[in-house]
Amino acid sequence: MQCVARLITALAVAGALVLTASTGAHATAIGSTPVRTFEYSVGGMNMKVPTGCMFTHIIRGSGKKITYQNAGVDCAFVAALSSGFCNWRIDFTYADTNNRIYRTSRGKTHSECKIDPMRNNSPQKLPRYGKACAHLHVNGVRRVSQCHHITK
Repeated sequence: MQCVARLITALAVAGALVLTASTGAHATAIGSTPVRTFEYSVGGMNMKVPTGCMFTHIIRGSGKKITYQNAGVDCAFVAALSSGFCNWRIDFTYADTNNRIYRTSRGKTHSECKIDPMRNNSPQKLPRYGKACAHLHVNGVRRVSQCHHITK
């Protein structure tokens, strides 16, 4: 049931945002970015991620204080039937207004294959304004990112 709710939310957000790359975050921001089709090899076996997956990044807070942050993938249609994402991890990065990354919260690499990888991050008190991003890595390669601007 939770996966269905997340999928419906991701698709609704994607439609509403019309695939924006970043959004302003004064209190809450939700954004989704499509995961492009790609292929990779795991243990000599070729894996393919078809179109139909969205990477969603949710952030809540006020000013430079982030109280909640989550990122994950939701897939629909043919993509939901694929083997998913193997050797995945989700990182969160924080950059200043000059786009210089000053903090990275590197996620654990998960060796299992999962159709709906997800990660929560701990609350953050940022030293400066700029942007917060979530990045999905599959088999050591960054595949998709989604960012929110942190402004006054």
